[in-house]
Amino acid sequence: MTEAQTGVTLPVLPLDDDVVLPGMVVPVDISDSEVRAAIDAARAGHDGGAQVPGIRSQSKPRVLIVPRIDGSHTGTGTVAVVEQVGRTPQGDPAAVLRGTARARVGSGTTGPGAALWVLADVHTDQVPEGGHPGKVTELARDYKGLAASYLQKRGAWQAIDTIQQTDDPARLADRGGYSPFLTTDQKLQLLETYDVAERLRLLTEWTREALAELDVAETIDKDVQEGVDKQQREFLLRRQMEAIRKELNELDGRPGSEEDDYRERVEAADLPDHVRKAALEEVDKLERAGDSSPESGWIRTWLDTVLDMPWNERTDDSYDIAGARGVLDADHTGLDDVKDRITEYLAVRKRRDERGLGVVGGRRSGAVLALVGPPGVGKTSLGESVARAMGRGFTRVALGGVRDEAEIRGHRRTYVGAMPGRIVRAIRESGSMNPVVLLDEIDKVGADFRGDPTSALLEVLDPAQNHTFRDHYLEVDLDLSDVVFLATANSLETVPGPLLDRMELVELDGYTEREKVSIARDHLLPRQLDKAGLDAGEVAFDDGALRRLAAEYTREAGVRGLERSIARVLRKVAAQEALEGEHLPVSVGADDLTGYLGRPRHTPESAERTSVPGVATGLAVTGAGGDVLFVEASLADPESGAGGVTLTGQLGDVMKESAQIALSYLRSRGAELELPVGDLKDRGVHVHVPAGAIPKDGPSAGVTMTTALASLLSGRPARSDVAMTGEVSLTGRVLPIGGVKQKLLAAHRAGITTVLIPARNEPDLDDVPDDVLAELEVHAVADVREVLDLALSPARSAEAVAA
Repeated sequence: MTEAQTGVTLPVLPLDDDVVLPGMVVPVDISDSEVRAAIDAARAGHDGGAQVPGIRSQSKPRVLIVPRIDGSHTGTGTVAVVEQVGRTPQGDPAAVLRGTARARVGSGTTGPGAALWVLADVHTDQVPEGGHPGKVTELARDYKGLAASYLQKRGAWQAIDTIQQTDDPARLADRGGYSPFLTTDQKLQLLETYDVAERLRLLTEWTREALAELDVAETIDKDVQEGVDKQQREFLLRRQMEAIRKELNELDGRPGSEEDDYRERVEAADLPDHVRKAALEEVDKLERAGDSSPESGWIRTWLDTVLDMPWNERTDDSYDIAGARGVLDADHTGLDDVKDRITEYLAVRKRRDERGLGVVGGRRSGAVLALVGPPGVGKTSLGESVARAMGRGFTRVALGGVRDEAEIRGHRRTYVGAMPGRIVRAIRESGSMNPVVLLDEIDKVGADFRGDPTSALLEVLDPAQNHTFRDHYLEVDLDLSDVVFLATANSLETVPGPLLDRMELVELDGYTEREKVSIARDHLLPRQLDKAGLDAGEVAFDDGALRRLAAEYTREAGVRGLERSIARVLRKVAAQEALEGEHLPVSVGADDLTGYLGRPRHTPESAERTSVPGVATGLAVTGAGGDVLFVEASLADPESGAGGVTLTGQLGDVMKESAQIALSYLRSRGAELELPVGDLKDRGVHVHVPAGAIPKDGPSAGVTMTTALASLLSGRPARSDVAMTGEVSLTGRVLPIGGVKQKLLAAHRAGITTVLIPARNEPDLDDVPDDVLAELEVHAVADVREVLDLALSPARSAEAVAA
């Protein structure tokens, strides 16, 4: 229970962010003006002050210590006696105060000095005499036990004696203010709690929490110390085991196992300095790690990979330029542009090496060639020929379907099953640091949440950067500047621009019919004879049969379909010889193909398709090379109510716009072209491009759509021997397009004899083979009027058709 004395006048001593409980003796810095004023006022007026119960010495000045938390005074303070005023050993002014009782701050009053004087209600804690202490005594006993346990863990033996000798529960509770684990808020709560039992309960709870934290900290410290001791003991035992093993090997007269001694293998290997340094660091880690540690397995795998790399192995380039060109000519028919570029590359390297310019600042002047063309033209096999011509090793990296960036740069060693990227693996498989690496199908690389592999190729294919290529698994610099990189692609639409900028494009547009016959005779037929188990003298193809296979049974830019047709004929011959006893040798002529392969699949159809008005023949470029496409147009009946333009055939946005432009041009120039365009507003126009399952896009069908619509309106059929390509503008200009060579080769394969191209594409005819140009009549046109004059049948033919 508590008693209070009211109306005690005391000067206020504000204490920032700290609390003093009754019974505590604390030093106070009095350099602050408010604190100094309170001490001076107390010393000046203590003789006339009121007598405060509980204060043993009334001859000493008294103050009211009021905590100031976050700049605000509390409503409860502590009456304290000024025991001593002086200076600290450092010379700072200070005072020693002893708390005596709690007091509730009342109203302000007057007093001597500059301090703030207040009337305070002073409380003293009392326990009834002769009464049963009950809960207070029990709480005091519990708290004593907890406090002793805490102080014992802290080693404060003297404080334990003081706690044990304190019998007054109130004094015992207030001594809790010395506990180091109490926060300022908890001390303030004790100060404002007048009930002794409640103060003891709070202290018991907080002391129990502090003891639990100490127990956890001791457990952690013990575990850590045991772990450290175990590692040290394991390290010493392993060193002793190594020494014992070494002594035993010497007694037996045999050295240690070279496979297990990675340090010896690394020191004996021919490694670059920076690689040797990194490998020795990993060997140090391996020796410190235990056999049961998973890290030792990762380190061994990494060391095996590094030691398997051909760091200083290089092949000598063959600088026989004429011999290299001979190898290319022997392996591939046609492809003169590619052969010329490779020959130039070798000639430049030869001159640089002769003049000592092979390596400048760690970089070589290596080019990266990108072979772009339709399937079956020999892009992949060309890489092997380049390697053979240069006298280098060859390795192929298939990129089709790769979606993980780590496939190029490697996986981090922290991942389970980590391995180096495909570039590093390709060099390791080639056995030298300067192979020919073919990045096959670079346009088939995908991207997903694991990254974009094409972005990882930017550093690989940049001659200015790849001399310090860093694989994520190896984590050492790898010099790729002497590697000859070749890339192949069918289409460049999916290859990012920055990656294309690092490569030199060489386009393979496909073979002419004459080249296909030569390739079939010199390369395909011997290979398929060997696969069918036949000799060259047992089955012979004449040129007429090969020419018909290329023209009527296959229609492609490459020769894969042609090789399959040859293989099928040879299988038929072998089967007939086994089943019917057909005698060899067999000669296969053009007329014999129907018996082996059935009717031809590809026959000229332009005459049939363009026999009616509204159909025109165009040329396009797809991923499989050049191709012929037909554009059909029709008008709806005026009474049907249909209007507008309908476009079908899975057309892209650009191709749809070309149809709109063609229709707008004819509507605006109908009178000049003598076309009945007046009723177009009441009749719907339908433009269709067959093969609707194949997506089609691009502006080069503009003139074909214009011709088809003009043919429909005029009733004049388009000429069956004419094919065209070019973009059309609203003013009737024919604008340039791309892929002229591929389109002319497609027209030649389809039996077209006359081709219309934009006038500004006329310089591209230099790339077209002479034998193809000799069989084609090419007109360079600049205006749609020229196209219509050349592409549409004469007016009298339309009258005859109408009749």
